[in-house]
Amino acid sequence: MRTFLLILYCVSLLTACQGERVEPAKVVETQPKTQLNVGTLYGAQIYVTTGQGLAGFDYEMAERFARHQGLELKMQPYPTIGDLYQAMQTGEIDLIAAGLADTQSRREQFRLGPPLYYVNQVLVYKQGAKYPADISQLDDNITVISDSSFIETLAELQKLYPELVWDQQGDKDSEELLAMIARDEISYTIADSTTFEINRRYMPELRAGPVLREDQAVVWLLPPNGSDRLMSDLLSFWHKEKRAGTLAHLNEKYFAHVKRFDYVDTRAFLRAIDSRLPKYRDNFVEYAGDLDWRKLAATAYQESHWNPNARSPTGVRGLMMLTLPTAKQMGISNRLDPEQSIRGGAKYLSDILNRLPESIPENQRMWFALASYNIGYGHVEDARKLAQSMGLNPSAWRDLKKVLPLLQKRKYYKQTRYGYARGSEAVHYVDNIRRYYDTLVWIDNQHQQLQDEMMEAQQQTAEKQSQSGVSASQPD
Repeated sequence: MRTFLLILYCVSLLTACQGERVEPAKVVETQPKTQLNVGTLYGAQIYVTTGQGLAGFDYEMAERFARHQGLELKMQPYPTIGDLYQAMQTGEIDLIAAGLADTQSRREQFRLGPPLYYVNQVLVYKQGAKYPADISQLDDNITVISDSSFIETLAELQKLYPELVWDQQGDKDSEELLAMIARDEISYTIADSTTFEINRRYMPELRAGPVLREDQAVVWLLPPNGSDRLMSDLLSFWHKEKRAGTLAHLNEKYFAHVKRFDYVDTRAFLRAIDSRLPKYRDNFVEYAGDLDWRKLAATAYQESHWNPNARSPTGVRGLMMLTLPTAKQMGISNRLDPEQSIRGGAKYLSDILNRLPESIPENQRMWFALASYNIGYGHVEDARKLAQSMGLNPSAWRDLKKVLPLLQKRKYYKQTRYGYARGSEAVHYVDNIRRYYDTLVWIDNQHQQLQDEMMEAQQQTAEKQSQSGVSASQPD
């Protein structure tokens, strides 16, 4: 008995010494990040869907940044700036890339990335109204969008002009307010200079008043906390792309060609889209091949204003203004026949594109081809060699457009194989076509949006009728 009690005592003593058993902690596995979530706003220079896919300065930069991080881009447009801020606060998005300006209030709420480009803030009104030389003497209120940088500008101006008042629109964007100016629904708004220059191609009645703020940096917004790594990656990316010329290329792509504006020409082009283009649209679509038919149509408008009987003193004729040798080379027997002219012009343009060196990026090849269509392939090659000799990039349109005008100066063209050429005309020629093309894309998008809205309305009507029918058939 004593032996049994001794054994029991030892067992209990050992158990007490072992202490309480602790369950092993569960290891939480974190999934590696595979996606960069970017919030944005719709806008021609920010994020827009075209017939050729997605486009926009911020979109292209965001796409490059996602690749830089080894991530897939998910870019989500939000209805308003306020919605973007909310999405950032709730962690739905990693950053905001929406053409927003650097302001003091945003510095207090977010971390700001490096500058992408610079804009002026301009007062906008409609043609026919008196030029608003003094903002303190406007005959109506200014209307701006909520949470925009314009409110901060107006608040500063109000310190100088206490009588200054403005209205805020929470459910509109800048482009919608500009359209309201054109429709006489409001008298004044404020827009970034880039937004104004782009939209006056579609609404030529818009006019720019005084500049209210100059050289404001457009930046991306990052969360105020927990974004050290993201900011470090963004700075590294920005320096790399700036050295590579990406920022300069995108600036030229989206903004450079819209600075020149001709009210009469713009109005005439918009009228021609309604009255003349429908006659030839099917031919442009049929013969464009791998080209975007709207680029082909824009080229034809630049050449002849869609006049099949057009002719120049130099002997070029028809809708695509072909020379007689070029027409024969393309198998065209009658240059005045619209269908033949479009077929010949499309084939000639495609042949030029195929001849261009592979070093020219795909997204810029058309501008080189159009310059060649205008002044000849040989002169464009001369300009490319000049660009290279001057330390410029012969395969970048932003550099070539600086060199082409030099072909009119003896100091430079005497060094070339093909001699004198009206290079300045070629630059204007390409810029005009790019503006016409952008307008055609915008109008197509407007038509598509209208069709989508009509289909949605029809579906809602059908659903209501269906529900009404079901309700009527229910027993009492």
